Parts: sequence; structure tokens; C-alpha cells
Amino acid sequence: MHELIRDITLCILFAWVLGLLAHFSRQPLILAYLIAGFFIGPFGMKWVESQDSITVISELGLIFMLFMIGLEIDLKKIVRAGKVILFAAGGQLAGGVLLGILFFIGIGLSMGSGHFDALYLCIACALSSTVIIVKVLYEKRELDTLPGRITLGVLVLQDIFAILFLAVQPSLDNLQVSVILLSIARVGVLVATALVLSRYVLPWLFHQIARRPELILLGALAWCFLIGEIAERLHLSREMGSLVAGVSLSTFPYALDVTAKVTTLRDFFITLFFVSLGMTIPIPGASVIGLALAIAAFTVASRMVTTFTPLYLMKQGLRASLLPAINLAQISEFSLVVIQTGVLAHHISPETSSAASFAFVVLAVLSTFVMGRSDQVTRGLIGPLKRIGLRDLDHKHEADGGHEGGHGEACRIVILGFFRAASALIAEIERLTPAVLEQITVIDFNPLVFRTLTDRGMHVVYGDISNVDTLVHAGVGKAELIILSIPDSLLKGADNEKLVRHVRSLNPTAKIVATAEILANVNDLYKAGADYVTVTRLSDAHELYKVIEAAQAGLLEDKRAETDALLNERREVLP
Repeated sequence: MHELIRDITLCILFAWVLGLLAHFSRQPLILAYLIAGFFIGPFGMKWVESQDSITVISELGLIFMLFMIGLEIDLKKIVRAGKVILFAAGGQLAGGVLLGILFFIGIGLSMGSGHFDALYLCIACALSSTVIIVKVLYEKRELDTLPGRITLGVLVLQDIFAILFLAVQPSLDNLQVSVILLSIARVGVLVATALVLSRYVLPWLFHQIARRPELILLGALAWCFLIGEIAERLHLSREMGSLVAGVSLSTFPYALDVTAKVTTLRDFFITLFFVSLGMTIPIPGASVIGLALAIAAFTVASRMVTTFTPLYLMKQGLRASLLPAINLAQISEFSLVVIQTGVLAHHISPETSSAASFAFVVLAVLSTFVMGRSDQVTRGLIGPLKRIGLRDLDHKHEADGGHEGGHGEACRIVILGFFRAASALIAEIERLTPAVLEQITVIDFNPLVFRTLTDRGMHVVYGDISNVDTLVHAGVGKAELIILSIPDSLLKGADNEKLVRHVRSLNPTAKIVATAEILANVNDLYKAGADYVTVTRLSDAHELYKVIEAAQAGLLEDKRAETDALLNERREVLP
């Protein structure tokens, strides 16, 4: 026991020290944890050598990590997922597994007779890293863009796929139809038990202790280990049970509160898992490094094929098809969980596990770098893809020589870029003066915007507003009023000041309306050539002030009714 406490102390201490180094060098923390484990483990400085300690630390971390993954799986989002996300995820998973089996068997890995290295690797390579993707997309403010939503939807369905694999994983040695059906039946009993308890018992219990945070935290942990023990009694695994416990808890009203309470413990146990995983990584030989590089190369290549292809076939355009493929091009931390369960079940060799861990590290570093520059990468790929014959959504516009799309004359008003402010503007024009819509051209590269506005009979040019050629071909030089409604934080490859200068050089006489988030940018935009600069915080402040006045006068219900009436009659492109 004293040795276990000492080993956990070393794990946390070195994870913190190397975590600080990773933070200052802008590297993934998971990479730091793996290196910390390798450094203090039996293949490094040998400060932690007890296999019992490593096993206990790993299992504790794995159980709690899966519990947290389950808590963050939003079943409602899966139900609401559109066909684009469902087909993209289905194509990516089915294609990735099929290509993976062919590839890994082709390079000589085992598939049968108790050894399933090829199977585990193809499952691992089909999953992408939630931690890395969400972190980078959040920092780039791309979580709510179309490629961002597609990426997150695919991630959620990948997690469901991994859950299904973990359900049949204990029966891989004896994969008969009856055995599979029995495993599915056991999972069904476990899920039904967890859902019934979380639906009818937990809400009452948590309501009673809502004001006692320590009891909420303790209750969440008790629930995790209770369902884990039920799973063990059903001849499943505690890890599977903890995952089901998290998913079932995510569906009941106190899920957000519970997640907030256990977040403090989440990082602790996740750290323990990855440090313990690092302890199992031996010093790599040439064969392990070669396999790791093969795994990494296959993951990137297969993701580009299996993610890009279904999105492109569903006519999402080259950009919206490429970005999710780039975002998803790494191995998941969940993949390491899958690999670790395979090691514990003696289904795969330690060399294969080590190679998967090294591939995870390589891709974690590379994908973080590439995702940060995904817009530049996408622009560089679109040209070659068009040259080999792939059509983008603007192919009809290009076939017409870049002229006004059949409208006969240049549109008086051009909206550069289309997001929520432009969506609200179009809805307002449609409500007040619908005839003006015939005078508007919208330039954007969101395929949803392109299709929706085109279906409404509006003139839309599919293109990148940061590209001067796009502006020239779209007829910006003949417009009378040009509106830039997207703030700098959401623009890709340009900012409002740069766009104003480009537009002014193309059209010296047009009236240009730009957008500023920062007050200091207002004068810069006027100097660049803008005729008017909107500052959204001013209109927001005015609206909030009117709300305060209504509340003080006892008219807040009337104010809300007025707003609800306005909302009900709008047809927003981007709700």
C-alpha cells in the first residue's frame, strides 16, 4: 500500500513538471503525461517498477476516464444529427475499418487464433481525438461552423462505435453468433438497468442532496463503480460499466451539475491513465518505430479518403469536405483505451500496443500543428483537386465565365461572407422590403448557405472572400453597396481592414460597410476606405438598456412577447 501511494505521488509530480513544459512549448498535455510515465517507469529510470502498482493505477484511470467520456456523450445531439453527419460518420467508420483490416493484414499483422492485432489497430485508427480537436477548434472559434459541427458529430458517433466494439471485445476469442447475441443481451441488461435507475431513482436522490456538493461528487463516483460492478457480475468489464454509467447519467436533469462537480477529479484520473500507459511503453526498436510510422501514415491517408469522399458526394463542396478530414486526422485517446483493453485481454502483442502509442504521439503533435493552419492547407489543396477534375460548388459559375449567374446585370448590393449577422439582415429585408432581395449578391463558401439562398431565388456566388479573384469574378467592381458583416475573429485568411482595402481598390465609388469588434479598429477601417463601420456592442448595449427599462416598468413580459412575435415570423438561413 505504501509503495502504491509513493508510485502515485511520482506519477502526479512528474506529470505536473512535464505538463508545465508542454504548456509553455504549446504541445498536447497527453504527450507530456506519456513521456512522464515512460521516464519514471520500468523502461526509463525504473522508479516505478511494481506491475501491481501500474495495473491498479491504469485500471483506476481507465475506469474514470471512460466514465467522463460517457458523461460527455450527448444522445440528444445524435438524435438531432442531420443526414450529412450520419452519412459522413458512417462512411468514415465503415471505410476506415475495411481499409484498416486490408492494410494491417497486408503488412503481416495477425487476425485470428486469439491474436487480433490487425482488428484492434483498424478500430483504433478509425477513432479521432476529442481532446485535441475540441481544444483547437475552440481556440480557432470554429466549433459552430459547418465543418466544425460535422467534425463534432462524427466524433460523437465514433464514441458510440467504440462502445459497441467494447461490448463484443471480451468474446473475440469465441466469436460465434450465440456468443455475440449473449454479449449484446448482457449489454442490453446493463444499459436498461442503468437507464431505469438514472431515470427514476437518481433524479430524486440528487434533488435531495442538490445543496451538498460533496455528496453529489460522492454519488457520481458511487454510481460509476456500482454500474462497473454490475457489469463485472454480467461477465462484461468494469470499464464497459463505467462508460455506460457515464452515458446514462448524461441523460438526466442534473448531468451538467454532476459533470461540473467531477471535473476536478477528471484531470487527476485521466493523468493517471496516460502516465501508467507511458510506463508500459518500452524503448522502441526499429520494428516498433516502423509500425508506428505505418499506423500514422495509414490514419492520415484513410481519413482523407473516408471522410472527404462521403462529404464530397453529398455536395458539401471541396472546402467543407476537406476541413473535417483534416480535423479528424489523428488517433483518439479512446483508441489507446481500446488498445489497452486488448493488452489486458492478451489479444494483441506489447509491440503493437507500443507502436500505437508512438503513432498517437506523432499524430497528436502533427495534427495540432496542421489544424492550426487548416485554412491555408485547404486553400493549397483545392487548386490541385480542381485540376484533376473534382468539381466545387462554383463550377456552374465558372462555366458561365464568372458573370452574374444569369441575372443579366450586376447586383447593387454585395454581402461579403455570410454568418449570423447576414442571416438576420436577409430575414429583416425579407420581412420589410422583399423586393430588395433581387438586388443582393451573397459571396460565401458555406454549402448550406449556397443551397438555401439559391433555393430561395437569391443570387449567390460560392467562393472565398479573401481571394481577390473571387471578388473580381463576382462583380464586386460594379456594386453600389458592399457589406462586410463578419467580425475579424471569424474571418479566415483576411480581416475587415484587408478586405476593405481590396474592395476599395476594385471599386473606388461603392459605399462600403465594415464591422469592428474592437473600438480601436474603427478608425483603421475608415482610413482603409470604409464609409461606415458597425460596432455590434453598441446595438447590443442599446437593446439591453431597453430590456432594463421594460423590466423596471413592469413590462418585461410585453417586451418578450414583442420579441417572440418577431422571431416567429423570421426565416433565418442560419438559425
